[in-house]
Amino acid sequence: MTALSDFFQALGKYDFLQSALITAIMVGIMSGIIGSFIILRGMSLMGDAISHSVLPGVAVAYMLGINILIGASIFGVLAAMLIGYVASHSKIKVDTAIGVVFSFFYALGFILISMAESSTNLHHILFGNILAVSNSDMITTAIVLGIVIIFVQVFYKELLITSFDQTFAKTYGLNTQLIHYSLMLVLTLVTVSALQTVGIILVVAMLITPAATAYFWTDRLSVMLVFSAIFGVVASICGLYFSYTFNWASGPAIVIVAAGLFLISFIFSPKQNLLHLHKNRKEA
Repeated sequence: MTALSDFFQALGKYDFLQSALITAIMVGIMSGIIGSFIILRGMSLMGDAISHSVLPGVAVAYMLGINILIGASIFGVLAAMLIGYVASHSKIKVDTAIGVVFSFFYALGFILISMAESSTNLHHILFGNILAVSNSDMITTAIVLGIVIIFVQVFYKELLITSFDQTFAKTYGLNTQLIHYSLMLVLTLVTVSALQTVGIILVVAMLITPAATAYFWTDRLSVMLVFSAIFGVVASICGLYFSYTFNWASGPAIVIVAAGLFLISFIFSPKQNLLHLHKNRKEA
């Protein structure tokens, strides 16, 4: 309890910790919401690809002195389009196209950042540093969160239909390609805004793990969106607490908590209910 009280005292005393907490909560919410659509559409690998493909965009933006959101968004959407083009115009499967494209972009990003001679920034980009979040980072995250919420509210029906049945969506007259790339753009924005908290390497965990955890507890998309946002927030707050208390890196701490929530749900959730299944096997 002493460590917890110390954390809350520090929270009331230090502005940087308050900014970190607010940013972590916002990232947890939007990662959970967008992650729900990513896993329902079977696009976990695409989320991984986008998160790694924004690295050269971040490097170019840093070298040109512009907002990293601009550079990363361009490269994220470019990677998504390139993956789609390679997969549709060749005999290789989508997962192979994803592997080739994102590894190329990731390697290119390393080279560009080494050219910019910014190893410290590279470490923060890869692993996150939420305790160093600035006011501009906070504002950017808030804007992206607003975009995510508006996007989901406006296109909820289209996202619902295309996430569960692409064929029906096409016969219904929906432009599935436009919806797909719009989701990729929003995914890119979420990825970039999460760089400061968990970093590129671990951002895919925040996109997938809270949503996968929520999936254990409900079969309704609307409820899943709420649950995944809650799990994302809990992971972010608890991870920040562990990061501050035990001097852990913020990104890994947040992801470990998210994985812990997943493990608990995997064992105890009504949908999975491993304990009940184990009990029935023993009785049989």
